[in-house]
Amino acid sequence: MTGFGKAETIFENKKIHVEIKSLNSKTADIQTRVAPIFREKDIIIRQLLANRLVRGKIDFSIWMEKDTATDAAQINAALVENYHQQIIAIAKQYGIEEPKDWFASLLRMPDITSKVEEDVLTDELWDAALNAIDRAIEDIIDFRNQEGKALQEKFLEKAANIESLMLSIEPYEKERVEKIRQRIEEGLKNIPNVEYDRNRLEQELIYYIEKLDISEEKQRLTNHINYFRETIINEEAQGKKLGFIAQEMGREINTTGSKSNNAEMQNIVVKMKDELEQIKEQVLNAL
Repeated sequence: MTGFGKAETIFENKKIHVEIKSLNSKTADIQTRVAPIFREKDIIIRQLLANRLVRGKIDFSIWMEKDTATDAAQINAALVENYHQQIIAIAKQYGIEEPKDWFASLLRMPDITSKVEEDVLTDELWDAALNAIDRAIEDIIDFRNQEGKALQEKFLEKAANIESLMLSIEPYEKERVEKIRQRIEEGLKNIPNVEYDRNRLEQELIYYIEKLDISEEKQRLTNHINYFRETIINEEAQGKKLGFIAQEMGREINTTGSKSNNAEMQNIVVKMKDELEQIKEQVLNAL
């Protein structure tokens, strides 16, 4: 969900700037900084961001920069002349010396300069602003897509690693059955004067080994990995779904670890957990 987009457009004597930043978030958390002239469109802007960017901590800014050459305050020439004539008349009436620096004196008079503020959002100005917003959104989507491709490769790599580690368990899984049998029989031999039913021992061994069997866990983990791959390749905006699948993968890996009863198998399980943890960290970046 991380990304950045910006766009600019010129309308008459104004330059409109738009910037959008996006970070990870479970929902669409939108913060806007909108120039006063566009404030009436804030809800529309938020809806547009939520629909196009889906989720993330989104920081949106739009402001307008005017051309200083055309935005200068206007001098009221008629008012300057009026003040000029009034001062001459008063000076003659009261015998006061006229100002030596007429220009400086007149510019200090009230309302000599005036500035017309743009406080009306026209349809044409909004269309120009909307065009800039659309281009900034496309910019951040392109940024996200580039990040997403790298993230997809990372996910597929980690899923393949977990699958490979799961397959590497099989040799140790077969060995441990025989080791369990030998350990129990040796333990019985070390007990003096003990007699036991061989058939009953076999039944108990079968029951005990069945409790440690991880065939179902391996099958479910394989299904989860395949579903994880399908979701990455075939579906868009499924970050939450990938997170749920990763949780299910974690359950099967944890159960496998609890049933391992074998040092080599447990070491492999630790490696599987490490690969899965990297998936869980990065899945927060997925849309």
